Amino acid sequence: MRFIRPVHLRYALFVLLLALPTALVVSCATNPVTGKQEFSLVSAGQEIAMGKEGYPAVLAEYGLYDDPALAAYVDGIGQKLARVSEMPTLQWHFTVLDDPTVNAFAMPGGYIYITRGILAHLESEAQLAGVVGHEIGHVTARHSAKQITQQQLAGLGLGLAGAFSESFRQYSGAASQALGLLMLKYGRDDENQSDELGVRYTTAAGWDPREIPGTYLTLQRISASSGSRLPSFLSTHPDPGDRQQRTTTLSNAAAAGKTGLVVGQRVFLEHLRGVVFGDDSRQGYFESDRYYHPGMAFEMSFPAGWATQNGRSAVLAQESGKQAAMQMTLASNAKTLSPGEYVAALQRDGRITSAEGRTETIGGYPAWVGRMSVPNGQGGTQVLVTSFVRQAPDRMLQFLAQAATAELESRVVASVRTLRPLQDAARRSPTPARLRVGQAPSGGAFSVVYPRLGTVGLDVSQAAIMNGVEPEEGIATGQWLKSVEAGRRR
Repeated sequence: MRFIRPVHLRYALFVLLLALPTALVVSCATNPVTGKQEFSLVSAGQEIAMGKEGYPAVLAEYGLYDDPALAAYVDGIGQKLARVSEMPTLQWHFTVLDDPTVNAFAMPGGYIYITRGILAHLESEAQLAGVVGHEIGHVTARHSAKQITQQQLAGLGLGLAGAFSESFRQYSGAASQALGLLMLKYGRDDENQSDELGVRYTTAAGWDPREIPGTYLTLQRISASSGSRLPSFLSTHPDPGDRQQRTTTLSNAAAAGKTGLVVGQRVFLEHLRGVVFGDDSRQGYFESDRYYHPGMAFEMSFPAGWATQNGRSAVLAQESGKQAAMQMTLASNAKTLSPGEYVAALQRDGRITSAEGRTETIGGYPAWVGRMSVPNGQGGTQVLVTSFVRQAPDRMLQFLAQAATAELESRVVASVRTLRPLQDAARRSPTPARLRVGQAPSGGAFSVVYPRLGTVGLDVSQAAIMNGVEPEEGIATGQWLKSVEAGRRR
């Protein structure tokens, strides 16, 4: 986890406030793709405002991947696709996120996001164009506006954050209610339409759409290999049927009679050299129940046996019976206040209704430990078990928890009291796993050739999925392959 100071996200409220004025007037808008008039509570201008307002929330939750060359490459592909869409004059934004999940998504107004996780599992520039084109299709066909019009937008928690109460989310700001729009699931017709538009845009921009079906095969293999857990792309873009077969039919028809269509495997793979693969240990990591944060130089233990999740803006833990949950973030607007002064400021500003606790020292750091009562958004209050630790002059760690019993409360507080400086120099300088690109030194089955690449930081079955081949599929000498150089945590 690379802590980013949580912002108090107003995006879900912002969307509803935008919709309210138009809800009073029956309005119709022309769909750019179909040319038909559609009833909508969201105007084109409001969509742009939504995308702009949501951009910092997305970066806070997922992070911007720091690779200017890769960012420019992806943006160039996106802009080329946008120019052949129905909205070529819209100000489009294409962003690579520092997230290991296999995902891509769009926000209204031309904001398209691609994770480094999905980039690692694509095989060519044409496949990337297909993914980006699909997301552009969601924007040009105004699918988000359609969903907002059809249903009231609800804030959705992320991962374990869904266990927390409304008051917990309202106070902490870390459950990212603003990202609820990203979690809207498109319907079957919307997905079919975006598939068609993705193929159309890819072909019109000069890439070979026949590469697109391979992307959906890879997504299916990722899903099958991970049990019930779907790639994030499939969780928010539900499969409207046999997508691989359908896009094969669409792409063959689109490519018929055309020459010079580009695949672009080599240039795409060259841009993947050195890209971080999987979780980045520099942003924090767990070893069993012990949590290490190299960048901020601290470590601590979470309650034994609790499920944990290391996110970009929060670390979350939940008791197996779901009777308790805790969250660690950075306190907002703490400035240089001591923990006790910060609690007093929260009460003075009306963010909490009361507080009961005491100051102490944890791991050599000034701290405050106790309980706070916070508004629950329904006219009442909710008690949170709370700790603040001044871990650095410019950084205050905030621990919030809800627990059903006193024993569980004591486990939360005991966990916080294990926090201490990270003294192990090796753990303070971990290296993440990174993608390597090279040519097969010899021919043979992938399962035999892959270990000969010399950078085996990923097992053969997962590496085969990442390369779009089967483990026993034949590989030719000199064939370009991706591999993973293992990272180091200590």
